[in-house]
Amino acid sequence: MVRDIFFLGQPSEPATQADLSVGRDLLDTLQANREACVGMAANMIGVKKNIIIVNMGLIDVVMFNPVIISRRGRYETEERCLSLEGVRKTTRYQEIEVEYYDSSWKKQRQKLSGWTAQIAQHEIDHLSGKII
Repeated sequence: MVRDIFFLGQPSEPATQADLSVGRDLLDTLQANREACVGMAANMIGVKKNIIIVNMGLIDVVMFNPVIISRRGRYETEERCLSLEGVRKTTRYQEIEVEYYDSSWKKQRQKLSGWTAQIAQHEIDHLSGKII
């Protein structure tokens, strides 16, 4: 697990179909860290590509090149991150809509709310080098 703040603070690059294996690596890493983790970004495993994984309850969803296209319901909260010590304050949105490519490289659009939306926002922040 990468904890180097300089590395994590750098923006990631767009993912391509050649990066599908990174999605599988994220799935394996999330499963291995299930007790302490609900989402991950590729830079957390040392790969600077726009790829995240989000636990959505019964399934884990890998998103390639995710982009938040709408957000509603701003609120303040506190979060933890596997790459950092302690709890930090941040601003999130209760509802978001995300566009991304799935593991079959098909474009998807999904509305997320509550806890799942918060996880996705945290991981998408990682892709731009933003750390809570």
